[in-house]
Amino acid sequence: MLQQLLMLFGFFSLLLALVFWVNKAVGLLDWLMGDGQSASTFLRLTLLSLPTILVNLLPIAAFAAVVYVTNRLSSESELVVVQAAGYSPYRLARPVLIFGIIVGLMVAVLAHFLVPMSQRELDLRRAEIAQDITARLLTEGSFVHPVKGITFYVRNITAAGELEDVYLSNSREKNQRQSFMASRALIVKDDTGPMLLMFDGMSQTYEIAEQRLSVTRFDTFTYSLAGLLGDTQTQPRSIRSTDSLTLLMASPALEAELNRSPMQIVAEVTQRMNKAVQGVVICLVGFAALLIGGFSRFGLWRQILLAIVLLVIVKSLDNSFGGAIDRNPGLWPLRYLASMLAVIMALGLMWKAGHPRLRRRKDRAAGEMPT
Repeated sequence: MLQQLLMLFGFFSLLLALVFWVNKAVGLLDWLMGDGQSASTFLRLTLLSLPTILVNLLPIAAFAAVVYVTNRLSSESELVVVQAAGYSPYRLARPVLIFGIIVGLMVAVLAHFLVPMSQRELDLRRAEIAQDITARLLTEGSFVHPVKGITFYVRNITAAGELEDVYLSNSREKNQRQSFMASRALIVKDDTGPMLLMFDGMSQTYEIAEQRLSVTRFDTFTYSLAGLLGDTQTQPRSIRSTDSLTLLMASPALEAELNRSPMQIVAEVTQRMNKAVQGVVICLVGFAALLIGGFSRFGLWRQILLAIVLLVIVKSLDNSFGGAIDRNPGLWPLRYLASMLAVIMALGLMWKAGHPRLRRRKDRAAGEMPT
């Protein structure tokens, strides 16, 4: 049973990961292509986003695997035979519990270490993209606006990196408008930042208050592009990009950098731990909900529906408690309440599955009632 659970878990994880990855990749591709980035940059960023996707979908994939395997074993009468041999529901739940612990450990590694590492790297890559003036400007045959008030156009880019027929407009000043046109141009690096070196062109300066236009022709002209980069300061570390071990050992300096109180840090670590715990408990809930059905030629669709409803209840309660913790981090113990309720649900359903005589007595008593 454990072998089948692991095999189906891998299948459902791959299927859900592809669905969520495509959904996330569409928006990311639109942003990167609009910024002039390459396909390799897109692939790197999508790979970095995979741990965040996996940490949320692995418990759902585990739940689907448990429901599928239990339903198949029941429809093929294997569970009935094992129960007739004297196996209790708690004994049958042992492989499900082991499977849930394996999933929980995988989610724990993702939530505590891999997701923060990938988030940190993703933040760095996004900052580099935001500062990549070359990719933002070098789009052939299109007017681009790297920042508000700046318009840039280049007709063609040669294999040697030379820009042909360049147009640059600067309307950020309230009282002045500047535009530059050149037949050729190069982007070169300087100590102060990237520079646009233009050849054989002219500059036009229009004074709005005086309504005066000045035209200057030049052989060579250098224009600083440093102002087009925006804010190039390194972004401070976020709590999402910091692993749990570092958070638990956080110094006052790190707390100030994260802009989080010690209670907020504890609440964040608790949230990550709860994701691993839920990977275990929802597997037990799904198995116990199907176990109470027994054998039926019509399948266990009612029990499957019950398992899905219980999963929705657990996740809804977890989200509700999470909202309360976000408003008041001191309530962080509530984070485990939904998981505890899920354990109680699973134990109650297993107890009911282990006492079928109670249901038979009720059915017999109902049949003996006088009409």
